[in-house]
Amino acid sequence: MIKIYTTLLIVLFTISCQVAPVQQEQPSLTNSIAINSENEFSGKVVGIADGDTATVLDDTNTQHKIRFLGIDAPEKSQAFGQKSKQNLSDLIFGKTVRVQVLKRDKYNREIAKILLDGKDINLQQVKDGFAWHYKEYQREQTTDDRKLYSDSEEEARKAKRGLWFDENPQTPSDFRKNVKLKQSENYKIKSSVLQF
Repeated sequence: MIKIYTTLLIVLFTISCQVAPVQQEQPSLTNSIAINSENEFSGKVVGIADGDTATVLDDTNTQHKIRFLGIDAPEKSQAFGQKSKQNLSDLIFGKTVRVQVLKRDKYNREIAKILLDGKDINLQQVKDGFAWHYKEYQREQTTDDRKLYSDSEEEARKAKRGLWFDENPQTPSDFRKNVKLKQSENYKIKSSVLQF
């Protein structure tokens, strides 16, 4: 009987010591997953693919491909694509950042907000004029971020910063559609030539 009582006390004590830490409450997101402390990590930026995609190496030496939440930067082969990539590189390459992951996309990239010393780098790309506020996915942002990103894009437009120097810059989504259309047309031409 004493053994059972002692075992029960040990089990209860062990359980009481394993209380989960209290998570900081984050702003809720409409139609989306809220970012919480379980979805955050720190790591060193070891690669910049373009103006809205980077690779971060965490403290377990795991690489994370990060697609920046709330923004869409020019493609590398698009006007201002290389400048957008360079701007992002100047901001964070080789630095330790905080990554707040929202979700994974269909390419298995982590969609996240990147913070450097508390500064929102996603937003900075918009402010610097090297990314659009990605309106198509704005529902994934908090209401405050949605307004802040939108206002920052408008301010960059008015100041003609970065890609807004062009009179009528093409959005990355339109650029991607045009590239796919051209590839499709080229395929049709090659297919018709091969049939002769």
